[in-house]
Amino acid sequence: MTQKLYYDSAYTREWHTHITHRVTKEDGVYVTLAETAFYPHGGGQPCDLGQIGGIAVLDVNLEDGDVWHKLERSPEQDEMQCELDWDRRFDHMQQHTGQHLLSAVTLKLTDAMTLSFHLGTDYDTIDVAAEVLSTEQLDAVEQEVNRQIVRNAPIHTSWVTAEEAARLPLVKQPTVTEDIRIVEIEGVEHNACGGTHVAATGEIGLIKLLKTEKVKGGTRIYFKCGTRALNEFAAVQQVLNGITTKLKTSRDELLERIVKMEQDQKLLQSELNAVKATNDTYYAQELLAQREGLVIAEVFEDKSLKDMQSLATKLTEEHEGLVLFASISEAKVVLAQNGQPAEWACGPFFKGNLGAYQGKGGGSEKMAQAGFASSEDALAFYEFTKEQLGHHS
Repeated sequence: MTQKLYYDSAYTREWHTHITHRVTKEDGVYVTLAETAFYPHGGGQPCDLGQIGGIAVLDVNLEDGDVWHKLERSPEQDEMQCELDWDRRFDHMQQHTGQHLLSAVTLKLTDAMTLSFHLGTDYDTIDVAAEVLSTEQLDAVEQEVNRQIVRNAPIHTSWVTAEEAARLPLVKQPTVTEDIRIVEIEGVEHNACGGTHVAATGEIGLIKLLKTEKVKGGTRIYFKCGTRALNEFAAVQQVLNGITTKLKTSRDELLERIVKMEQDQKLLQSELNAVKATNDTYYAQELLAQREGLVIAEVFEDKSLKDMQSLATKLTEEHEGLVLFASISEAKVVLAQNGQPAEWACGPFFKGNLGAYQGKGGGSEKMAQAGFASSEDALAFYEFTKEQLGHHS
């Protein structure tokens, strides 16, 4: 059975050992080592990566007490110098210990138990048993976890029996009955956990809550710890600096500036809609004057779907016939009518014919719309529809 150095010290980065087993599977080469510091997948924590004898470690899993390392290629010898990807390992230590601290403080301040934990490549989450957490509660949790980081409380690990575990103030009793590993954040909590952790809360560096969302009757809290949190702040600051520079305003005045821009935008949009409505009225009269038979058909270079629908509605209010529009820029087609001729139903016609032109859409009997993979497909469907309508002119 593999000696698991990550239990002895999470800070082991390099060591010398030998291969004890080799297996070649369909998906690659796997080896076990006499001693390993490579942490396998488990407990919500991803595996470590690094090198064994200069060969890249691609994956690490635990099976029947042995740690199996998936390698990029088969080693030529058994004696190996091993090295962890330390940045990845320490990041996992920060995130996992940060999760313990966050869960403990969330339970203390909001009475919300952590139900699950996910350590992702970009952010972390915990799901807690609370339907709602207020902004004030979340702010209090964030302040307290960072106060505990500044306190730099020591973190201890130990192995206990089931009887000893039962006497500890664990939030949740472990399901295993032997070889129980306890992680203690001094003055905060005791937790049964097999993951890798920093030696004191100060090494977490920082915990930043990002957002929450409802999930399965509870709340999911998104957060980042340590270097991830610092990088998040740097990215946000870069965006903020860019926006304030672009808008020529300060951070304190930014929200007020955005509200003013929204108001101006709404006013401009209202004025634009009024102009469009006036233009549509004149254009509708022009199209009505030029119509031949029951069909009004037109291809637009860059008219939006919404604008085509609006114009079609205006036309069908005054025209007992069919209106067919196509937009080249949007690769969209609109068909509309006001019930005359009675045998034409826009939605069913589209449904029955769009497939042949790689189009998707639908609608009611009085109006239908569709989008296409290309303007060529849209124009082809437009011409086909125009031809079909011509039979009823």
